[in-house]
Amino acid sequence: MPICKIRPHHGLCTAFFIGKGYDSAFTANMSECIAMLRSLDPTVELTVGSDIICEKCPNRRGSGCRSMTPEQYDRKVLEILGLPEHMKLKWSEFSEKAKDIIIDGGRLSEVCGECQWSEICIILGATAKYTKNAP
Repeated sequence: MPICKIRPHHGLCTAFFIGKGYDSAFTANMSECIAMLRSLDPTVELTVGSDIICEKCPNRRGSGCRSMTPEQYDRKVLEILGLPEHMKLKWSEFSEKAKDIIIDGGRLSEVCGECQWSEICIILGATAKYTKNAP
């Protein structure tokens, strides 16, 4: 399987995705990408630019985005995780590191607190912590 390019902040988005997105094409692609990443555990290359999830995003402009916000999210994830752009590693290794350090470490709002989808992440994150700590 070829190496899949992935935006670092998408390691966070995939943890909380519940079928909501910009439009039906984006949502379908996101669902397919998550299923592939989880089932095949490919090698991913961390990229601050368009990736497999961005392919159907209405905000995509060439190999980038019409907004600078995703790039800022990507750079913050790389900084917090101590990883360089273009690093190649297994999806499971990257997603687990993002989960352990950013999500479970309580640093999600530091990365993407202003994201339009952050409310979903906050609710799902709180529910997961409650469930994990429930008797």
